[in-house]
Amino acid sequence: MTQLTEITVALAGNPNCGKSSLFNALTGSHQKVGNFSGVTIEKYEGYVDFKGYRIRFVDLPGTYSLTAYSPEELVTRHYLAMEHPDIVVNVIEGPNLERNLLLTTQLMEMEVELLVALNMYDEVEAQGMEIDVKQLQQLLGCHIIPTSAKARQGLDRLLDHIVRVYSGEIQIRKNKLAFRPEIEDAVKAVQAEIRHEPALDGRKYRWMALKLLENDREIYREVHQSPVWLKIERILQQAMETTGKLYQADPEILITEDRHALIRGAMEECVRMPEARKRSLTDYIDAVVLNRIIGLPVFFGVVWLIFHMTFTLGTPLMDALDQLFTSIALWVSPLLTNEMLRSVIVDGVIAGVGGVLVFLPNIILLFIGLSFLEASGYMARAAFVVDKVMHRFGLHGKSFIPMITGFGCSIPAIMATRTLKSPSDRLATIMIIPFMSCGAKLPVYVLLAGAFFPPAVAANVMFGIYMLGVLLGLLTALLLKSTILEKESEPFVMELPPYRWPTLSSVLFQSRVKAMMYLRKAGTVILLAVLLIWTASNFPKSAAIERDLALETARIEATVLDEEAKALELTAVENRASAAQLEYSMAGRTGKLIEPVIRPLGFDWRIGIALVTGLAAKEVVVSTMGTIYSLGDVDEEDTELKNILKHDPAFDQATALSLMVFVLLYIPCVAAIGVMKKEVGSWRPVLLYSSYALTVAWVFSFITYNVARLIL
Repeated sequence: MTQLTEITVALAGNPNCGKSSLFNALTGSHQKVGNFSGVTIEKYEGYVDFKGYRIRFVDLPGTYSLTAYSPEELVTRHYLAMEHPDIVVNVIEGPNLERNLLLTTQLMEMEVELLVALNMYDEVEAQGMEIDVKQLQQLLGCHIIPTSAKARQGLDRLLDHIVRVYSGEIQIRKNKLAFRPEIEDAVKAVQAEIRHEPALDGRKYRWMALKLLENDREIYREVHQSPVWLKIERILQQAMETTGKLYQADPEILITEDRHALIRGAMEECVRMPEARKRSLTDYIDAVVLNRIIGLPVFFGVVWLIFHMTFTLGTPLMDALDQLFTSIALWVSPLLTNEMLRSVIVDGVIAGVGGVLVFLPNIILLFIGLSFLEASGYMARAAFVVDKVMHRFGLHGKSFIPMITGFGCSIPAIMATRTLKSPSDRLATIMIIPFMSCGAKLPVYVLLAGAFFPPAVAANVMFGIYMLGVLLGLLTALLLKSTILEKESEPFVMELPPYRWPTLSSVLFQSRVKAMMYLRKAGTVILLAVLLIWTASNFPKSAAIERDLALETARIEATVLDEEAKALELTAVENRASAAQLEYSMAGRTGKLIEPVIRPLGFDWRIGIALVTGLAAKEVVVSTMGTIYSLGDVDEEDTELKNILKHDPAFDQATALSLMVFVLLYIPCVAAIGVMKKEVGSWRPVLLYSSYALTVAWVFSFITYNVARLIL
């Protein structure tokens, strides 16, 4: 079989231009997801075989320009400047042509092999717009192919043009973008000097010269280290003096003006808008969802619907998965004759992996809902609606979306902060997401609230716990922005795209990608943690406890004749032995060690063990308490555990409330900590957060315990 010649094509475009939909339509199932080198931004790649070529598409992050302010801008321009793709396809949103052309002019400056996909052309025609494509091609100096990813129109023509440009059949023409003479003279002079620097060999010299005139900090930092900098600096200074005298403006401003001059001219020459614009469906919907009075209630209603869907549809699937892993454990257990190996596989590996996978249906459904809202255009409105409230706490409107996601799981919520451009906003949001009560903490609340409060009061207690997390999260953000982080939040500038019905393939693809990231990043970390905690909970073994268990088992076998009674007694003895072994183990000793610290919160060493094991996953707190109280494997609905807790002298309503508050606020599972470190890129902020979270958890649990003792 002959090897296909590969063509590397970069897809570049504004956010919401349909670029990812076009990528999905072109590549279908031939896709893979990774990260761009050195950053946490996803890298989507896919390929299609066409006319004897394998065309590899790289979907670059959506960006409005190629300046160096956001991670997306840096990634996109670094890829274009350093990776040298064979062809760049600039995806333009047809109905918003003027705004999209700013990025096009900057791609033209890079002198890349450029094609333009005029996307959403079906909407252009539906709106009555007329675009003179041939004339626009003359101005931009490249071929323009009308496409519609949603309707799958123009895809083969786009692929055909890619092949023809690569083979040289189509020559890129000179575009009409020209700067005023003073700028062009300075560009040529700087360009000539850069050519003489071996360290910059192979770079895009004209583009670098323009960027230096625009005071681009990244290019400045790169060229400033080279021997030619002194000559370049004199040229830049001369250019500033010249433009200052002639135009009373810096070169940076004049370059921007010249770009917009070409864009205005192109719009005037090539585009005819319909004479009377009718109110669209977008206008009617926005009149409701952006209303200053009802916009916020509508938003909370939409979020409630998403979560209602997630848990209503997800619960049966979770139960089915839980039953599956229980069946697997029952099937595997008799096959393993070695008791220790059986415990490792059944109690460690299967229970650990199962504890993560049972939440996968909820995670997928939550991502489907959020992907639908984002693709439809509503998510931008949601951020806009809550922005005013969030700014009072030093955060950005976009921060609210990861916070909402945090009620499902902290891991995807932390990853969702990638939409925030400001590092300060992003770090602050990551720090407060664990205060949003994730689904894994719910079993603890259900157990304790159900054991110590009547149903009507229990619901209010749980609601109060959730609201306490939100309030402390916002106050934490305000504290961070007032002290160690940059105070000013990113200005809220967000495009409000028209509403569109998302394509099913795009929504499912995004959900699948995020679900796989959840499995890769959470499953491996949490499995390791569960195995470590299993080791700590099972070693060292007490020979005395094992001897007593063997003697008691032999006595029951010899004296109890009724098989049902014998089974009950044997189970009770084994559970008491397991509880004694747990107390003797490293985990038990750790619980005893930290008991003086947690005693003021109403906790004894047994709760200390549960909190330590809860670092692997908060659901483990409940099963650990079942082991401690000699009940074996239990869940939050177990009535026997509830009754034991009710009649335990060391446990009362104050202790229950204090424990719920502590579980809410102390550090999340190790999987979330691992993802947090990966996202912030350093252990220092993670350790700072962990210290802060433990302190806040202790203080508020202490307050809750003592106030509750006075009131209840």
